[in-house]
Amino acid sequence: MLPADNVKILTIGEVTRALKGLVEDAFPSLWVTGEITSYKKHSSGHHYFTLKDAEAQLKAVIWRGTAGRLKFNLGDGMEVVARGRLDIYGPHGDYKLIIEEVHPKGLGAQELALRQLKEKLLALGYFDPVRKKALPRLPCRLAVVTSPTGAAIRDILKILSRRWPSVDVWICPVKVQGEGAEQEIAAAIRQLNAIHDGGKDCIDLVIVGRGGGAQEDLWAFNGQSVAQAIFASRIPVISAVGHEIDLTIADLVADRRAATPSEAAEIAVPDRHEILQGIQGAHNRLGELLVRRLERSRELVQELAGRRPFRYPLERIHDFDQKLDGWFERLERAIVQRLTQVRQRFHAQTAQLESLSPLNVLARGYSLTRVESDQTVVRSPEQVRPGDRIVTLLRDGSIVSRVEEPREVNA
Repeated sequence: MLPADNVKILTIGEVTRALKGLVEDAFPSLWVTGEITSYKKHSSGHHYFTLKDAEAQLKAVIWRGTAGRLKFNLGDGMEVVARGRLDIYGPHGDYKLIIEEVHPKGLGAQELALRQLKEKLLALGYFDPVRKKALPRLPCRLAVVTSPTGAAIRDILKILSRRWPSVDVWICPVKVQGEGAEQEIAAAIRQLNAIHDGGKDCIDLVIVGRGGGAQEDLWAFNGQSVAQAIFASRIPVISAVGHEIDLTIADLVADRRAATPSEAAEIAVPDRHEILQGIQGAHNRLGELLVRRLERSRELVQELAGRRPFRYPLERIHDFDQKLDGWFERLERAIVQRLTQVRQRFHAQTAQLESLSPLNVLARGYSLTRVESDQTVVRSPEQVRPGDRIVTLLRDGSIVSRVEEPREVNA
């Protein structure tokens, strides 16, 4: 059934615009609370998410300009209290909350931001004791990053001059609270490291800190840039912020934490009176030790002087002389005995050779014949021919003859 002619028919756009006007006029500003879900940070810088409770859901957006003022990070599961205005987006016809202010529920924004930063730096190893540098035993030059007019610098200088007046102190004046303080502190630490790395002026130690104050007064030392500067410092850093009950991120990252600036000065340098007392004590102990060593050495010399080798120094030499004489006599007898054995063996071998000598055979009437041309021993008639000259060796001479006719035994 079609509507009557006097009924006005609206377009979807007209309905959406009418609702948009009604909603925006009715809720120009309102506070809501809920849990964040479906959180997404767009590349444009805008934050989109949904706020929900047990009964309903509400889409929400934080534009980039507002998001830049946030002091903590948003995320799924976080309960927040937000202030904003309702808006209906015409093309989709849905409504959302344009958030202009947001706070974590039950927790301050600064406290939440601090907690989130601590968790982040902890995961990055900023608080790891293994990476912390040892403090120098006797620093020659140290720098103090603090306010030049505060009580902290006066306390530090007073204690340094009393404990170790020879130390060279550099004061790096910075703001320690308020806008820009965090950036000045971080820049001062980086500048000191640049000077140190240049090699012209060596800096052994840096003290960073300030006197006591309210928690918001110490907030500059909870900044991420200060933590990064301390973490990257090649120079050991002592953090001394506020009183003992105050604990900042700078304290956690620093190589050493001091409860107060005065304690930082005491940690930084030794007490000259204690050093002098230690030197004097060492001097006295060394003197006593030398006296005892001298007395012991004297007793040892006296003891050694009473021993027989020192009373009869040539006795051992005479003993060795007697041993040498005995060894010489034994050696002489051994040589004579050995020569006798060799001589006897020589005579025996000579007699054996004599018995085997061919000259002895010749002496019994035998002879040895050789061919004169090549001195070959003649053992058979076949070795010579008629006309060959042969030499017959006798006991007392030789005979040269010519072969007339070689004959066999049975010829």
